[in-house]
Amino acid sequence: MKKNEPHFGELPLPPFYDAAAAGRSTYRPDQQLLFETALEWRDRHHIAPPSRDRFKVHLLLIDMQKDFCFPEGSLYVGGRSGRGALEDLDRVARFIYRNLPNLTEVTCTMDTHYPHQIFFPSFWRDSGGKAPPPHTVISADDVATGRVHPDPDLADWLCGGDVEWLYNQAEFYCRRLEETGRYALYLWPPHVLLGSEGHGLAGAVHEARLFHAFARGAEDRIEIKGGNPLTENYSVLSPEVLDRYDGGSLAGKNSALIDRLLGADALLIAGEASSHCVKYTVEDLLSEMDVRDASLARKVYLLEDCMSAVAVPDPAKEGRFLADFTDQAADLLARARQAGAHVVTSAEPMAEWLKGLD
Repeated sequence: MKKNEPHFGELPLPPFYDAAAAGRSTYRPDQQLLFETALEWRDRHHIAPPSRDRFKVHLLLIDMQKDFCFPEGSLYVGGRSGRGALEDLDRVARFIYRNLPNLTEVTCTMDTHYPHQIFFPSFWRDSGGKAPPPHTVISADDVATGRVHPDPDLADWLCGGDVEWLYNQAEFYCRRLEETGRYALYLWPPHVLLGSEGHGLAGAVHEARLFHAFARGAEDRIEIKGGNPLTENYSVLSPEVLDRYDGGSLAGKNSALIDRLLGADALLIAGEASSHCVKYTVEDLLSEMDVRDASLARKVYLLEDCMSAVAVPDPAKEGRFLADFTDQAADLLARARQAGAHVVTSAEPMAEWLKGLD
């Protein structure tokens, strides 16, 4: 069977897409109706299965979950404008629908947490026995001097009751973060807790990825990350710290996903947040490419208008932020360009960016 030629033509938006409805956190598509509609759309537009794609395009959508994408979420990524992730949702959905026959595969990552993790206040206690507030930064020296320490009650299920091991590991973890130069440990409010409403994919993205899977007969996988209580996992490709203070192994890389992503002819990346999970995923990917073949970076495309940075408004000071990571997001784009990757927008025709790669 002859494979598709990479023409990268665009389709119209399907009639059912309603940006206003999809922009609500309560929106849930009718999945059976979506399947039936996708089959009709496939036949009307002669959409072929991914096996016939000569040029493989992989779209990686990072953590487009309700807690990040809606103002009522526990860690809304509004950017400085306050509209960031909401607008990203609409652009991502439109991009998928327009490029339905051009996307070979869509992978969504889902940050997935439990009540007590090293980056949550619930993991820690100060010298008075109280949990520190969200948005606290904890240094290795803070742990070493006893200003803060892990909650000793967690040791029973974390490390067989060995409180000393837990304290040593926490100090080691913070010091390892600082040695890498990436950042110091930052405590976030509880978010994307498994089983919570906020953990789910935003309805617009869930609908678009399902429509793609149904119309193309594509696998369109979900990649879960972030469940290890003793390490952060901003990047879907690797936890932030892989080793323990006693020489043991804490976690490992997601080698299978790295291989799948590098196997595409073009890798498109969008999602939340550009200052954190997108940033560290892309940096890990570029580092892996440096080891294998630095020229691979030219196949990476960042959809700049489909990602936003964390900027936490200060409720006591209008127009000010408790934390603003916009500069870190700008650093990501600069690093990507320097490595040879491309920074594009979803409004540009895919044929224009991919010119020369096919």
